[in-house]
Amino acid sequence: MLKNPKKDENVLQTREGCCGGPEPEGVAACCVKDAEAKAIGEEGCGCGTTPVQASTPPSACCGTGSQTPKETSVATSETGGSLSNAPSNDSVRQAVRQQYGRVASGNVGCGPGQGCCDAPLANAVTVSQGLGYTAYDVSSVPSGANMGLGCGNPQAIANLKSGETVLDLGSGGGFDCFLAVRQVGDSGHVIGVDMTPEMVSKARDNAEKSGYRNVEFRLGEIESLPVADDTVDVIISNCVINLSPDKPRVFAEAYRVLKPGGRLAVSDIVAFAELPEDIRRDMALYTGCMAGASLISEVKTILHSTGFTQVRVAPKDESKSFIRDWAPGTPITDYVVSATIEAVKLAT
Repeated sequence: MLKNPKKDENVLQTREGCCGGPEPEGVAACCVKDAEAKAIGEEGCGCGTTPVQASTPPSACCGTGSQTPKETSVATSETGGSLSNAPSNDSVRQAVRQQYGRVASGNVGCGPGQGCCDAPLANAVTVSQGLGYTAYDVSSVPSGANMGLGCGNPQAIANLKSGETVLDLGSGGGFDCFLAVRQVGDSGHVIGVDMTPEMVSKARDNAEKSGYRNVEFRLGEIESLPVADDTVDVIISNCVINLSPDKPRVFAEAYRVLKPGGRLAVSDIVAFAELPEDIRRDMALYTGCMAGASLISEVKTILHSTGFTQVRVAPKDESKSFIRDWAPGTPITDYVVSATIEAVKLAT
């Protein structure tokens, strides 16, 4: 996700942008040129390339997109389908996969590590505790599992029980999976699914080094889960479903793998107002977990039409405080918010 950019001291002192050139409008505190250069494979600060233009969008900061602004275009309809001039679902997935591959490898400013112009980003422990995890939660998982990428705490609503089988959609480095293992105990089982090979490798390494026996990580897309029918008690997910270009398929797959009476407990980004086309078309905002958000009413409709009951989507207005920092200089909090999403599969 997008995080706080570094303040460009050159801007503050000379009113010029990073690597020289005019101060970028609306993002004066952001070292825009560095991120833009790195996105196309150049060195970054001190690069001596063409000065950044004032029109450079704030979403170009801190390397959140794998493409340059002119190549970023994504849009979806209220029913989850693609709009004209939007890339294929496959190209969207590829952009997300590449982005989070870099996150897992530590080569981009998402989560802990280095940000724009090598500025340190917010500590993952601080970020996670701000999302509702306890100090014990963040200290009890293997090192590197928590990358501070979530938008809430699905553990708080999952009500996990000993012996249950839990599936985490978009498991990343395994943070929520390792917390779930603690709750389901030795008689339970936890499965993490992620489409990014680097994330799966990282999570497996974390599990092996820490001696976990009842957790596994599978490579796969959440639109086509590598999980058998009717085998999961609880599905959790943290700020991942919004990244899918085919959300009806995600919820259909969730329904398929849940046991009768199984439940969905998700934290995600949703839209409470229709997103403008320029935001939907920004791939950096999409891979940053914002532009792909579905309307709350749409999420409810999809869940009901899939067959889920006891559907509940609860927006958290306080989340705007950290979402605002994901895309400084944009009106993103006029449209999206973090929410908890709960639903139950019909019991037979």
